[in-house]
Amino acid sequence: MSLSFRILLFVGLSFYALNARAYLDPGTGSMLISAIVGIVASIGLALKTWWYKIKGLFRRKPSVDGDE
Repeated sequence: MSLSFRILLFVGLSFYALNARAYLDPGTGSMLISAIVGIVASIGLALKTWWYKIKGLFRRKPSVDGDE
């Protein structure tokens, strides 16, 4: 079995729902949505911060004149 097939199988089985006999009210749904939005925003901010740090490593530093 290849790794990609195993990952696809795991993801597919993760979303397979059994009969849970549970009630999810609208507050729970909005809590899940806000948690997902917060996680995505945190990941985006971390990637943006790391991108600028990596980009700064390759940027030339301005030369300083000694004519003061």
